[in-house]
Amino acid sequence: MTIWQKNELKLNAERIRAGIVRGVYAAKSGHPGGSLSSADIMAYLYLTEMRHNPKNPKWEDRDRFVLSKGHAAPVLYATLANAGYFAETELDNLRHTGAMLQGHPDMKHTPGVDMSTGSLGQGLSAACGIALAEKLKGTGVRVYAVLGDGECQEGQIWEAAAFAKHRELDNLCALVDNNGMQIDGTVAEVSGIEPLDIKFEAFGWNVVKTDAHDFDGIEAAYKAARECKGKPTAIIASSTKGKGVSFMENQVSWHGSAPNKEQFEQAMEEITKRIDALEKEVAK
Repeated sequence: MTIWQKNELKLNAERIRAGIVRGVYAAKSGHPGGSLSSADIMAYLYLTEMRHNPKNPKWEDRDRFVLSKGHAAPVLYATLANAGYFAETELDNLRHTGAMLQGHPDMKHTPGVDMSTGSLGQGLSAACGIALAEKLKGTGVRVYAVLGDGECQEGQIWEAAAFAKHRELDNLCALVDNNGMQIDGTVAEVSGIEPLDIKFEAFGWNVVKTDAHDFDGIEAAYKAARECKGKPTAIIASSTKGKGVSFMENQVSWHGSAPNKEQFEQAMEEITKRIDALEKEVAK
């Protein structure tokens, strides 16, 4: 990856972070912490990794994406807006009555959403079904899912993991946003799930560990997933809850809280400074 490519990814990740903060502030509710922690992953998926077409959201040969941790909808919406699926002004209507962008992804009303999600633990099962259907059809379509680490406390995740290996779904790649926090505290305190890598390996998956904020590492992880045959891949991505907003980082309280006006302005100032600097780098 060239320096220019990396700066472009960084720039788009920051634009996604700005969209997250904008949307949650406008809604006066939502989940910024786990949305911010997965912004770099989402930027890489939609700018580099996945085949998709904003002008034709239902393109049959597109790769599919499932946000299993559906409460992190702000990162998906900000990513889709950044990619051109709909106007960024839609983010200002997040969670409003009658708006297109609701608190959890809705495949029936939002362009670019491939699966409705929200009930934790179920998204990986849906991704398995999509991956199996595409494999049986021989389309070459790949399926990507992003899970929360707290979500991996759900038994259905492991039922899906067993199914995916049994069906040899090598077109399925699940990434765990491993930020170590959930709504009630740290994952370790609520119900420890480590070692996640060894657990997925025990279920027969190919496992790759990476830093969720390192684009070289993210690139290598997805390359390893594409090259693996005969089994699904799990990427365990170590991340920082609230990444990119200083007062939100590593704070459980920002799992599901909206910023007030002062906090919103501070967050946007921090993000905007990075956007301005990166725009200059990309323009060189």
